[in-house]
Amino acid sequence: MASVPLLAFAQKLGLCELASCESSSQRGPGVIKCLTMSVITNLSIPENEGDLNATDLQRTLASHRPIKIAIISVLGVMITLGNIAVVMVITSAVSGWSRNSRYFLLSLTGADSAFGLLIMPLNLCVSFMKEYHEGPDPFCHIVAFFNATIYSTCMYTLATISLERYLAVFYPLKYSTLLTRRRALLLISFSWVFPPVLLFPISFPAGIIEVHFSRASLVCNPLYSSNVTYSLTLTCFIFFPCSAIMTFCNLRLWVAAKRQRLKLRRYSWGGGYRPKVALRVLVPVMTVYYTCWTPCMVIMLYNAISGSGVPEWIEFIAVWLPTSNGFLNCIFYFWINHSFRKKFHLVLQKLFLGLCPGSDSDSGCVSSIDSVAVPGFNSNQRFSSVSSTCTLLTLMPPLTNK
Repeated sequence: MASVPLLAFAQKLGLCELASCESSSQRGPGVIKCLTMSVITNLSIPENEGDLNATDLQRTLASHRPIKIAIISVLGVMITLGNIAVVMVITSAVSGWSRNSRYFLLSLTGADSAFGLLIMPLNLCVSFMKEYHEGPDPFCHIVAFFNATIYSTCMYTLATISLERYLAVFYPLKYSTLLTRRRALLLISFSWVFPPVLLFPISFPAGIIEVHFSRASLVCNPLYSSNVTYSLTLTCFIFFPCSAIMTFCNLRLWVAAKRQRLKLRRYSWGGGYRPKVALRVLVPVMTVYYTCWTPCMVIMLYNAISGSGVPEWIEFIAVWLPTSNGFLNCIFYFWINHSFRKKFHLVLQKLFLGLCPGSDSDSGCVSSIDSVAVPGFNSNQRFSSVSSTCTLLTLMPPLTNK
């Protein structure tokens, strides 16, 4: 009779059913056997549920994979075509752009082109290899190293362009002294050499930080939580300094353009078209920069500090947003500029319309782009910067406090 309380206790716990246990010929051993099997069965349920959830997750990731590959491929084609058009134009002189400006823009174009020509093919290659091979591998470490290097080089290049623009606008008479050709090339070299040196440990499989392939973003990513100190060091040397330089320079330019617009209104100098262009360029440039890069950095810091991941599509969007910046740069740093568009039309005429058989004679086919004449400005000084912002402010008389 001692088995009856044991049976009742087991039933209250939900470990076995009365019918199955009462059917036993020997109530004591039957209850014990029923209880034992029920405990084993119930203890194995969480494991089975976990396996089921993992299987469902893998199926979900597999079903979303073609969509992600299509998005990455389309983005890669857009970036490549956009930067090819940019290279076709800025390899030769563009009216209103200084030689240093072209150097910095070629550097930015090279970094943006690497997104479409190097980063995307390498990560897609790893995603196909993971169909047959699991676990960490040296190739994934190399791909993660290239990913981080190109991302960092792009941020440093954007920062140097903002610095060059700042010097061109606020120090037009000292520009050639402050930023000589040698110093401009040194800045560009720093943007391409320093990131690989800082990120070199990522390339070692047995290095100071782990690397894994994310099926959510289809990217080889460092596991930032495996070395929190190194991860925080990367953000302190890359994202925060570049963001600070860009914010300071572009904010100063925006304030100067706004003041210039007010002065033009006060003295009735034609309505201030160029200040309007400047204000329309600066705000989108900074908005796009922070929109594309901040989510990726936030997830990086979150993963490093908490060791946790984020939902699938949030990770995918945050990781690939900086890559889309490579295409948006073509719009905000090039296509908005009137001189660039004129030169691009000239190049198209040479290539497709056959109007200019000689590649060196630009003036015989399309009228040249004349500089805007403004009283008090020497037209021989061509220290204008990249965008309409710099063209605007260097063409106007210096700002004076009255």
